[in-house]
Amino acid sequence: MINLEVPKKAGALVNQAYQAAAEVFRPISRKYDRAEHTYPAELDMFAALLDGLNSSGEGGAGAAGVRRSEKNEKPGNRNGSNLNIVLGTIEMCWGDVGLLLSMPRQGLGNAAIGSVATDEQLKKFSGLWAAMAITEPDCGSDSAAITATARLDGDEYVINGEKIFVTAGERADAVVVWATLDKTKGRAAIKSFVVEKGTPGFEVVRVEHKLGIRASDTAVLRFENVRVPKENLLGTPEIDTAKGFAGVMQTFDNTRPLVAAMAIGVARAALEETRKILADAGVTIDYDKPVHSQHAAAATFLQLEADYEAAYLLTMESAWMADNRKPNSLQASMAKAKAGRSVVEITLKCVELAGTLGYTEESLLEKWSRDAKILDIFEGTQQIQQLIVARRILGKTSAELK
Repeated sequence: MINLEVPKKAGALVNQAYQAAAEVFRPISRKYDRAEHTYPAELDMFAALLDGLNSSGEGGAGAAGVRRSEKNEKPGNRNGSNLNIVLGTIEMCWGDVGLLLSMPRQGLGNAAIGSVATDEQLKKFSGLWAAMAITEPDCGSDSAAITATARLDGDEYVINGEKIFVTAGERADAVVVWATLDKTKGRAAIKSFVVEKGTPGFEVVRVEHKLGIRASDTAVLRFENVRVPKENLLGTPEIDTAKGFAGVMQTFDNTRPLVAAMAIGVARAALEETRKILADAGVTIDYDKPVHSQHAAAATFLQLEADYEAAYLLTMESAWMADNRKPNSLQASMAKAKAGRSVVEITLKCVELAGTLGYTEESLLEKWSRDAKILDIFEGTQQIQQLIVARRILGKTSAELK
């Protein structure tokens, strides 16, 4: 039976993540929001700490990935690294989501490697900071429309194409690139490849200026006849039209709960700050009285909290299912859709409830409202998540329901 309460054994990890967020992230949050594209050197110490947590199997606030099977695994329910990572991510993003996205070796590409790499690949890429490169200039939400190519030439793949909006694309040591082996065979031919920085033909074209998560770099990358060893292909090189897109898409089952957790952390930060502002203004939030009999601001706040709780529970469920080796594609998309939409609505409404304090830099509320929007967009937009959920529930294919 699933239990969505925080496991007791995760208490120490959650407390450590909260302390890091409160004592390091939160104090420098505004500094690196203003100093866009400046690497936060304060993060190096915490990256080393998370490396230790992840290597010990305890999980931290990074991207460990979901392993679908383990040797000598004991029967029964488990609360493992996926749930720990979600809980840690919530706490760290309560501090600052942009700073978490800037953490070395905690990129979304690391989640891809951790999820589908072989044991040999896990060893080979250990300690590597990997970004994820999927989106292209003419390919946004439809990942199946990828045009970047990977051609096998002897013992190497030759990669050509351009990728945009790559989080940590400039700072990371490597990039997990999605490319097609054969455009004529559709989405089944799309595979992911680890391309390390310094490989000839691999160029960082520019770094984008953004609305939010300014502490994190977002880059445009170009690949011109980039040669990588064939061992750098994640998963199987065979093109299985029956299996289709499932191989590379499995990565999203792992990263979408992480992005949902990021949204929950930001939403909680906004709610806590707004509660303090309302209290200072003399507005009492009473959980024992009906909503309609309370101050309008209190009634709105209670509605926002309910929205937050629903997103939180969906995210916990998707992480728990991953820990217990249960297919979680539907739940991962539900969590991402709910949390992504909720964090945008919650942060904007908190800005409104806070009045002038919410719109100035006296508070971080305006920053959180800017950071929130990306959490509803990357790793699959709100509309794409709803489409995936509808297909799963109705039993429709992507061709039947577009």
